[in-house]
Amino acid sequence: MDGHRFAVSRLLPPPGLPRAIAYRSAMVAVGSGTFLTGSIVFFTEVLGLSPVQIGIGFSIAGLAGVVTSLPLGALADRIGGQRSWAVGALGSALTFAAYPLVTSFAGFAILMVVAAVTDSFANAGRTIYTAAAMPAQDRVRTMAYARSYLNAGFTVGTGLGALALAFDTAAALVAMVLLNSALSLLNAGLVTRLPAAPVVRHDRAATGSRWAALKDLPYVTTAALLAVMMFHSVILVEILPLWAITHTDAPKPLLGAMLALNTLLVISLQVPAARGATSLPGAARLIRRGALVTAVACPVAALAGRTGGGWTIVVLMGVVVLVTTTELWFSAALWFFQTNVPPAASRGVYLGAAQTISSTADIFAPVGLTLLAIQTGGWGWWVVAAIFVGCALAAGPAVGWVARTPRTGGPTAIPPAASEPDAETAGRPASA
Repeated sequence: MDGHRFAVSRLLPPPGLPRAIAYRSAMVAVGSGTFLTGSIVFFTEVLGLSPVQIGIGFSIAGLAGVVTSLPLGALADRIGGQRSWAVGALGSALTFAAYPLVTSFAGFAILMVVAAVTDSFANAGRTIYTAAAMPAQDRVRTMAYARSYLNAGFTVGTGLGALALAFDTAAALVAMVLLNSALSLLNAGLVTRLPAAPVVRHDRAATGSRWAALKDLPYVTTAALLAVMMFHSVILVEILPLWAITHTDAPKPLLGAMLALNTLLVISLQVPAARGATSLPGAARLIRRGALVTAVACPVAALAGRTGGGWTIVVLMGVVVLVTTTELWFSAALWFFQTNVPPAASRGVYLGAAQTISSTADIFAPVGLTLLAIQTGGWGWWVVAAIFVGCALAAGPAVGWVARTPRTGGPTAIPPAASEPDAETAGRPASA
C-alpha cells in the first residue's frame, strides 16, 4: 500500500500553481483529443467538405500560423501572459462553437485560421505566464507535469471521440465539437482565477525595438537547430507509421499500439526526464543526447523493412521507445530555452520568432522526410540519421553562443500589487 501511495504521489504535481496548470492542461486535452479523433469525419459528414477542401483549409491555417506568430508574440508581451492565455482560450471556445454553423468552404477556412491564431495566442500566453509566475528553477518541472497531464487528458479525449464516432450520428459529432468548445470556455474562466504574475514592461531606451529577437543571431540560430530537432516528431507521428504499412509486414493494428506506447512513456517519464534541464549546458546535453538517440533509431527503423513476423513488431516498438526518449529530453531542453533565455519583457516576441522558424520547417519536413525515408526504399534513413548527428554536433556550439551573448534589452519589472502573489509565492495553493 505504501509503495502504491508513493507511486501515485510521484505522478502528482506539487500543490499550488504547478498542479493548477497541470490540471488545466489535462482538461483542455480532453476536449482537443475528442475533437481531433473525429474531426475529419465531422468535416466530411456534417459540414459536407471534400478531402481536398479539408487539406486546403489545414494548409491555410498553417500558413496563418507562420505569418501571425511574431505579431501575436508581441501582443502577448504587451497585455501579459495570463490575459493572452485567457483570451486565446476564449477565442478557441467561440471558434469551435461556430463550427456546426458553417455552410461553405469559405466559412470553414476562416474558422480554421481563427482556430490556429487563437491556439497560438493561448500557447504563447501559457508559456509567458508560467515563466513569469514560477521561480526559474521550477519552470521546466512545471511544464513537464503539464505535458504529462496533457497526454493523459488527450488519451481520455481520444476515447470519448471514438465513442462519438461509434454512435455514427450527426448529433454525436456536433456534441463532440461542442464539448471541446465548453472545455475551452471553462479553461478561459479558470485561467483568470490563477494567481497574478509580475507584469514586465519594455525599457524602450534600452531595447530600441520590440522586434530585437530577430537580430539576436545566437537565439535565431539555436531556434533553427531546435526546429530541425523537431523532425523527430514528424518521424514518430507520420513517417514511421507510413514506413510500417508500406515497407514492413507489421499488422495495421500495431500503429495504435505504437501511439499508445508513446503516450504511456510520456505520461510516466516526462517529469524525471526533465531533471537535466536546469541550465543552458544541461539543455545542450539533453539536445545532444536526444539527437544521437534518434540518429540510432533511423537505421533501426530501416532494419524493420528486412525483418519478419514478431521481430518486425519488436523492432518498430523499439524505434518508438528511442524516438520517444528524444521527445522527452528535447521537450525539457526546449522549455528551458523558451522560459529562461528570452528577456522577461520580450518572451512573446522571442517565442514568436522561434515559432515562425519551427512552422516554416514544418512545411517542408513531412515531404522531405517522406522522400528520404519512404521513397528511397530504406537507404534514406541513413541520411536522416546523419541530419540528427549534425544536430548533436551543433548543439554545444549553438547553445554556448547563446550563453555567451547578452540578450538585447533591459526589461523593467513592475511588481504586482501587494494583494497579488509574486513569483516567489506562486507555488502556494492557487485560489482557482
